[in-house]
Amino acid sequence: MKWFIASDIHGSAYYTNQMLIAFENENADKMLLLGDILYHGPRNDLPRDYSPKDVIAMLTPYANKILCVRGNCDTEVDQMVLPFPILADYAIICPSDRTVYATHGHTYNPDNLPPLAEGDILLFGHTHIPVLGEKNGYTYVNPGSVSIPKEGSECGYIVIENGKLTRKDFSGKELFTLVL
Repeated sequence: MKWFIASDIHGSAYYTNQMLIAFENENADKMLLLGDILYHGPRNDLPRDYSPKDVIAMLTPYANKILCVRGNCDTEVDQMVLPFPILADYAIICPSDRTVYATHGHTYNPDNLPPLAEGDILLFGHTHIPVLGEKNGYTYVNPGSVSIPKEGSECGYIVIENGKLTRKDFSGKELFTLVL
C-alpha cells in the first residue's frame, strides 16, 4: 500500500489542487492528512486562493481514501462540512515493521512525546517546517506545509511505500528519504 501524507492545507484551494495532482501522480492508495484542513488560523496570513468551501468540494470525492487527524485549527464545525472523520487526536499506521504514530504536533511532538517504543516513528505537522530527525531511539518526521511553508522550506508532502518514506515538493523532486 502506498500512503500519501500531507499537513496544514489551511483552506488554500490552489495548494489543495496541487496536492491532489501530486496524489494522483503518485498513484497512492490512501491519503493521511495531519490536520489544519480548512481554517488558516490567527497566526498565519491567508494562503493563496483561500477558499475553504472549494477545499471541501475538492476533498469530498476522495473521502473514502482519506485518514485525517485533528489539527489545532480544526473544529467540530469543520467536521460538519467534511465527509470524512477529522477529529481524531492521532492515528497509527504500520506500513512496515515500524509503527508510525501520526498526530498534528500541537500536543505531541519531539519535545512532548506520545507513548513510543524504540524504533517507532512520530509523524507530525503543525510547525510548517519539514524535518527528519532521531531522538532517544525513535525517528520524527514532519512533511512541512501544503500551503504555508515556513523558514524557507517548500510546499510538499511525504509518500511511504515499500519500506521507504520520501519527502517531495509538488514538482515530484525528492527532498529527503528514510528507509523504514
